[in-house]
Parts: sequence; structure tokens; C-alpha cells
Amino acid sequence: MKNPTLEEPDLPGEYDDIHKLIDAAYDDRSLLDDDLYADAVHETMRLMDDGTLRYAEKSTGEWCTHPWLQKAIWCYFAVTKMEVSSAGLLESYDRLPLKQDHPKRGIRSVPGAIARYGSHIEPGVVLMPSFVNIGAYVATGTLVDTWATVGSGAQVGKNVHLAGGVGIGGVLEPLGATPVIIEDEVFVGSRCVIVEGVVVEERAILGAQVSLTANSHIIDVTGIEPVTYKGRVPAGAVVIPGSRTREFNAGTFQVGCSLIIGYRSEQQDAKLKLADEARDFGIEL
Repeated sequence: MKNPTLEEPDLPGEYDDIHKLIDAAYDDRSLLDDDLYADAVHETMRLMDDGTLRYAEKSTGEWCTHPWLQKAIWCYFAVTKMEVSSAGLLESYDRLPLKQDHPKRGIRSVPGAIARYGSHIEPGVVLMPSFVNIGAYVATGTLVDTWATVGSGAQVGKNVHLAGGVGIGGVLEPLGATPVIIEDEVFVGSRCVIVEGVVVEERAILGAQVSLTANSHIIDVTGIEPVTYKGRVPAGAVVIPGSRTREFNAGTFQVGCSLIIGYRSEQQDAKLKLADEARDFGIEL
């Protein structure tokens, strides 16, 4: 199944002017030499950084992107300059600044955590040594665990746990392509990889090392007959890595897939709430 995309939803009329400036600058980059257009790019990125504008959101029950915000990010790369920044002996050379003022934002950021400007991280998020890229959105109560990455434009919901080494892919093109979506209350196990605009619906549980692309077979084996999904994990599904048999010219081989072996129960909910309970008792994780 192709990555789900919809027509761009309407934004409040107050953004019409800035929207038009971004569209024009994207089509003709020479316009970015004019402060009017460059300022529009910087203002758009500020609004994405503070969460006023969002790279992707639900509209009439479906996820869709705002292509003009994708354009704004590309234009932002064009109006920023490469600069050296240092933290002690560590040095970087990049176009994009990092997010700052974590205490003011209500974010816990462990040494080694990197979040680029233009991403939005809600209060109550915990960032272990990890990486959050431009355009991404991480909602409150979420834990981005050690060495996890949240790619450009990816949307991560409330009370999500991205376990160690999780790779959430990003997308900046083609215009209108839906980024990876992780909805509320999802648990993503260690070393999972989710790319190409896959939507993981609320309360799903992905076991360690599950790998999902737009064309991955996600097979529900809980019934009498298998049911195959592509591009999305159903709400509450419990998913583990699996394999399926395929015939090739050279013979019969096993190819990777993912198996839905059940749906989330109250007992599993209790296990996954361990982190919340620890925080309730004042235990730092």
C-alpha cells in the first residue's frame, strides 16, 4: 500500500501570506535574497519550533502533511550558513542550531541528547542520549531512550516509549509524503526500525527488532486466516519479527515480515506503566 497522503488541510487564514511567500521562494530560490522572503522562512521555522505549526497532523481522522512546511525547511537550509559551535572539546559544523532553554520548555535532556531547532518537543518529554531532527514533533510524556533517533518530520504521540536504538525514519520529500507516525501510548521495542511513512496506531506494542517499511507485510495471525496489512500497524496490536516463504528463480527462501500475535491487554498495560509508576514514586529513570 502506498504511503497515505491527503490534500493539505486548511490552516487558519492568518498564515495565508506567509504560506504564499514560502511557495514562491521554494520555486525561485533567488527570492531568498530579499528579506521579505527570508524573514518568512525564519518565522515559519519559529512557529514550527514552538509547536504552533505542525509538519503533519490528523484531519478528519487521517494523517496528512503540510507540503508548504516541507518547502519551508528546504528554504531554511538555503538561508542559514554553516557555523562552528562548541561544547567543551566537542565541536560541530552545521547550518542548524540546537534547541536550548530545556528547563523553560519543561524538557528533561540527558547529556548527549540532541534536538535540532525546528523540531517541537512538548513539556514532560525525557530525552536520553538521542537525536530529534528538524520538523519532528514529540508529545508530552514520551521517553526517547538511548541512541534512539526521531527523523525529520516524524510525529510521535503522547506517552510513547521509544526504546534503546530505535530508528524512526524522516522524510523531507517528495512533497506531501506522510512521515512516520507513532500515535499515543505506543511502545516501540529496542532496535526497531520504522521508515517510509508507516503509521503505528495508538497503544500498539512493537517487540524488539521489528522492521517496518511501506511495503512490509504485517500479518495478523490471531485468527483462522492470516490478514495482511501494509503501511500501518492497527491500534493495540502486539507485533513481533517473523518470516514468510517466497519463491524465487533461485529457489525457496524466507523473507522478513512482522507478525501480529495478539492485541494489548490490561496485563500488558500494567507492565508498560512501570515507568509512570516509578515517576509517581519520585524515582528518576
